[in-house]
Amino acid sequence: MPDSPSQLDQRKQALRAKAVATRRLARQSAGTALFDAAADIFLHEFGNLSGGISGSVIGGYWPLGDEFDPRPLLLRLASQGVRLALPAITEPGTPLTFRSWQPGTPLRPGPLGTSVPEGQDCTDAVNLLLVPLLAFDRRGQRLGFGGGYYDRTLARLRRRPNFRYAIGVGFAAQRVAQVPTGPNDAPLDAILTEQALTWVNPARKSASDPSPDQPPTFF
Repeated sequence: MPDSPSQLDQRKQALRAKAVATRRLARQSAGTALFDAAADIFLHEFGNLSGGISGSVIGGYWPLGDEFDPRPLLLRLASQGVRLALPAITEPGTPLTFRSWQPGTPLRPGPLGTSVPEGQDCTDAVNLLLVPLLAFDRRGQRLGFGGGYYDRTLARLRRRPNFRYAIGVGFAAQRVAQVPTGPNDAPLDAILTEQALTWVNPARKSASDPSPDQPPTFF
């Protein structure tokens, strides 16, 4: 029998307390080389996929607290001419809005401690999304802070034919046996850590084959 909404919330809150501590420890022991390693992994993997990331609009995020820092990856993507966007909370209970951003562009304080760009809204052009997380499992299910912003955002983006992948970004230590989930929780297509980019659903991956000496990585 599925959990009731209150039971599901209790299970998520219990895991959230543990996941916050796990992520804090992982972040405290992380050096910049770790974030550079994740950037190397991402760029190598997408060099093996059909179309790569040329012409993509990638929705990233500005790290909050102990979140895995994607900025080394964002800087390298920008240096290759990739268009970037960062999220903004416009209203509670609605999907995130993504606004264009490039390194050096000022950010202003936003709701819930976020940093928000002033660029134009390009939400509907985003075709690859980097998603922060508290915990993840082998199914690509993600635990966040409970606001549901990314679940609503993915529901919106996945209705658009140009959207390709939602990639969770976190420390390898944040993997758990199972994330409690409900009907509105949106799974990810892959997880990027300092160790690997791991595809959850092979059917979502590009049809092009990686080079023979670089087989795809799946859970």
